Amino acid sequence: HNLPPGLEYLNQLDRIIIHQQVELLEAILGTETSSKYEIKNHLGQRVYFAVEENDCFDRNLCSPIRSFTIRIADNMGREVITVNRPLRCNSCWFPCFLQELEVQSPPGTIAGYVVQNWDPFLPKFTIQNESKEDVLKIIGPYATCGCFEDVDFEVKALNEMSTIGKISKYWSGFVNNVFTNTANFGIQVPVDLDVRIKAVMIGACFLIDLMFFENSLDGL
Repeated sequence: HNLPPGLEYLNQLDRIIIHQQVELLEAILGTETSSKYEIKNHLGQRVYFAVEENDCFDRNLCSPIRSFTIRIADNMGREVITVNRPLRCNSCWFPCFLQELEVQSPPGTIAGYVVQNWDPFLPKFTIQNESKEDVLKIIGPYATCGCFEDVDFEVKALNEMSTIGKISKYWSGFVNNVFTNTANFGIQVPVDLDVRIKAVMIGACFLIDLMFFENSLDGL
């Protein structure tokens, strides 16, 4: 009831797959182009597609910390989620200006935020609702190098004691990663989680991808 238009389908999902579509020019020359993604259910059926908007300067010179807007549309082409990331620091040594990402659904209406928390050793984030109230925590591993294994960022309750889900960077094979640097992520959350927070989790996945895997040959 009263779901943001276009998010009704998320109400049924506890697993979401995000697959980056790699442009041929980027795969051959290594030139950074606007990222495009397919967002699928666990059966591989496309639910949404997403396109990143920024300029060539940001993509090639500020790559991992670049500002962006990602527009997520349903299969009818209707924009249902907007993800905005300003240009901020990406270092544990600058705790006063860490990453923050805003998710809107429908566009123009705040659904929630992803806020990086300072920690000298672990990647940590807080998921907030539209009122900036803390809802969930995301805690990553000490090292995000996959070494042929999936990399899991655990989704936890606010007390950080119980794990309720995860965001995973999937290993898809050495040859594929080296030559295309493609991104494949999975989100697992409780099926009854508020769809707005599920939309924010999708935004968190994009942020994690850029912060930890953009220039790393997907974990190598």
